[in-house]
Amino acid sequence: MKAMLSTEPGGPETLELTDLPDPEPGKGQVLVRVHAAGVNYPDTLIIRDLYQMKPRRPFAPGGEIAGEVLSCGEGVTSVKPGDRVLALTGYGGFATHAVVPATALVPLPDGMPYDVAAAFIFTYGTSYHALHDRAAIKPGETLLILGAAGGVGSAAIELGKAAGARVIAAVSSQEKAEFCKSLGADDTLVYAKDMDRDAQKALSNEIKSLTGHKGVDVVYDAVGGDYAEPALRAMAWQGRYLVVGFPAGIPSLPLNLPLLKGVQIVGVFWGDAVRRDPQTHAANMKALFTLYAEGAIAPPISARYPLPDVAQALNLMQDRKVMGKVVILTGEPE
Repeated sequence: MKAMLSTEPGGPETLELTDLPDPEPGKGQVLVRVHAAGVNYPDTLIIRDLYQMKPRRPFAPGGEIAGEVLSCGEGVTSVKPGDRVLALTGYGGFATHAVVPATALVPLPDGMPYDVAAAFIFTYGTSYHALHDRAAIKPGETLLILGAAGGVGSAAIELGKAAGARVIAAVSSQEKAEFCKSLGADDTLVYAKDMDRDAQKALSNEIKSLTGHKGVDVVYDAVGGDYAEPALRAMAWQGRYLVVGFPAGIPSLPLNLPLLKGVQIVGVFWGDAVRRDPQTHAANMKALFTLYAEGAIAPPISARYPLPDVAQALNLMQDRKVMGKVVILTGEPE
């Protein structure tokens, strides 16, 4: 097998394409031939030892895979060789083969290609959990998405529309705004890249203007930093502020604002929610596959890279240049 290994803490340039012996699945495990792996923001953090999970080195990043079952370990009866599956692995996905607990595998629906499957579970799972489990979004409510052109943000656009919400997509460029419109966003706004106090006031006022000064009911914040406070200031009474991620930095928020507006600030830690409540996760995945079959959602894949070019994909992600999803195609085994 081949794998892009992290042998020391550092950026994408530190990853090494390495030949390794093919692994064998142990008890309760399955060996998967990885056909495609999704690229997500945590992949840029885990190789720097900046993520909650710190695997022992060497390890391959890549927490989202789609592929084919090659063999099963002792006691595995839920899948068999030849089954098409997708899985969250945490890490180990940027490789041609991966050993995965059988309990982590999700059967791949007929007709869903491997690259689409690899771009599906992380972003849609996160955004569905955020909007439905954490925000309980309702038809007719207004949803503001910060970082709307990224993987989880673009998924939130589609899922927000599917839930009957009015969606405002906030992004950093006009190109990204047009991309969000193509996904169904009702309105877009382009925020300044340098968010000083004047820019914060302008952003808050623009959000309020788009809502007729009623404010937004749900904020989906996948950006953080200095963009968070103006969004919080533009919320409606009893709104829900979803903390999804903070590539722009961890914000400091004045807590008088949620008090005055009756706003809930709600954390979204989807990975741990999956572990703690697998039944709800299974129900969410069923709902997502139904939405996919109905054509309501479809991962927008902006780029596909071969395994040796993982660093290029991660650089796009950490520089916040990705629109939709980026996927690694591992190619055929030699």
